[in-house]
Amino acid sequence: MSTPAGPALPRRLGTFDAVVIGLGSMLGAGIFVAVGPAAAAAGSGLLIGLAVAAVVAYCNATSSAWLAARYPESGGTYVYGRERLGRFWGYTAGWSFIVGKTASCAAMALTVGYYVWPDAARGIAVGAVAALTALNYAGIRKSAMLTRVIVAVVLAVLGTVVVTVLGFGDVEWTRLSVDADASVAGVLQAAGLLFFAFAGYARIATLGEEVRDPARTIPRATLLALAITLVVYALVAASVITELGTAATASAAAPLADAVAAAGFAALEPVVRAGAAVAALGSLLALILGVSRTTLAMARDRHLPHILARIHPRFGSPHRAEVVVGVLVATLAAIVDVRTAIGFSSFTVLVYYAIANASAWTLGRRMVPAVGLTGCVVLAFLLPVPSVLAGACVVLAGALAYRLRP
Repeated sequence: MSTPAGPALPRRLGTFDAVVIGLGSMLGAGIFVAVGPAAAAAGSGLLIGLAVAAVVAYCNATSSAWLAARYPESGGTYVYGRERLGRFWGYTAGWSFIVGKTASCAAMALTVGYYVWPDAARGIAVGAVAALTALNYAGIRKSAMLTRVIVAVVLAVLGTVVVTVLGFGDVEWTRLSVDADASVAGVLQAAGLLFFAFAGYARIATLGEEVRDPARTIPRATLLALAITLVVYALVAASVITELGTAATASAAAPLADAVAAAGFAALEPVVRAGAAVAALGSLLALILGVSRTTLAMARDRHLPHILARIHPRFGSPHRAEVVVGVLVATLAAIVDVRTAIGFSSFTVLVYYAIANASAWTLGRRMVPAVGLTGCVVLAFLLPVPSVLAGACVVLAGALAYRLRP
């Protein structure tokens, strides 16, 4: 078992808190914003795409859990790649995670803005980032407590959507059948886009240094969070499709809200929109936690400025990394587009998990990492071409910077 080369973060999270943080990351805005683009890609094969994304996510989560139990320190696959494959691969994983998840943070912040006040979306986004950065600065326990509240609200809203649509709507179960509009390439592209909504289980691993009894807690919390999320996503996706159909789902800006309105409960539409905003806040909170911890790990190894490795003496948080990440996310939220950020983030995070699976392969358990690695590579390169090109250029730029540094 490795130990961090610097002041350690206090271990304050139990299994319940770790599961909640994982749920806060996954049961976030992904299900509210990724269903539409995924339906456009997969057509009637949307649920197959969801299943493919879930299989890849399961393999990634399992590989990450095995590795996190052995290397329970902040940094996630940055640490695993470094320890199992070498420093270059660890650096590439950390770089991919930071740039990809920083883009995810911007997308989630903008989602908050668009649902709360569309005309002032970017200002709301920047304000949300500032508020959550301040909360994270004050320590992991406060962040975990807020995440509990957010997860409860989001589960209540998603449950309302499912019950309202399936219980009172004019659902047509034949809409779940797979027709000729579903292609293999479309289904796999949808899986890559829906992977964006599953990828939050990494937060549990990146917080490994702050988890009590990590060898037991991390694998259990990771798989529990993923299983709960899959069940919720499947129910929500099936509800929306049976009410709207895949064509209407693909063209809808807010498919969950539209499904509730189509079921005859237009008065609930603002509730669903408010739930989406809260969900995005939960995702943003957990994402900033994960990015700052990976930044901390890379700063400890001097791949990033070592000043970012400082731990606050009172709050026990990587406060300087928190502030830098917050500033970067706020800047991106002021200039980027949501869908562009989602595609870019999906590519770079799939690279990150490809390295996680390759690292797990070296532990001697071959089947799950092999499926996960193959799935990550295939889904990454079947994403929309602009996302692939932008993501590949940024990952290669980071790798080149590593090779050229003294």
